[in-house]
Amino acid sequence: MAETIKVMISEEDVDAKIRELGERISQDYQGKQVHLICILKGSVFFVCELAKRITVPVSMDFMSVSSYGDGTKSSGVVRIAKDLDETLEGKNVIVVEDIIDSGRTLSYLLEVLEKRNPASMSLCTLLDKPERRTHEVKVDYIGFQIEDKFVVGYGLDYAQKYRNLPYIGVVEGVE
Repeated sequence: MAETIKVMISEEDVDAKIRELGERISQDYQGKQVHLICILKGSVFFVCELAKRITVPVSMDFMSVSSYGDGTKSSGVVRIAKDLDETLEGKNVIVVEDIIDSGRTLSYLLEVLEKRNPASMSLCTLLDKPERRTHEVKVDYIGFQIEDKFVVGYGLDYAQKYRNLPYIGVVEGVE
């Protein structure tokens, strides 16, 4: 059976939430500059839309991190595939994720980034699955808390498909 996608969060609701997050970040960092760190690949759609809605000066960098081996099960080993191009020293850093579930990779990543001496560091995610959390991470900005469903769209993929959907959808019909 081929997979189907059922809309979980509409394009309009995603857009409204990103606007709200941009306003909150702009208020929290009034008079300062923020440095967004986009965790590739899934966060790229979200970070671009978020950056457009932040009214304080914004810079950004990109990082690719994985805790997965060859299969779909986590190996438990975190690997940095692409590191940052710029220093974090003295910057107000916001790590931007598409989705947080177990928190394993993010917990490790935040520990690594903290050692690079940012002025401040916070975490922003479009989607949060708190019931999947096995490693504690403090999330400062949450778009939507969702139940434990396999979701795609807005950067999230299934076998590299569906990233470009303008909404968040639930994948059905997958073994």
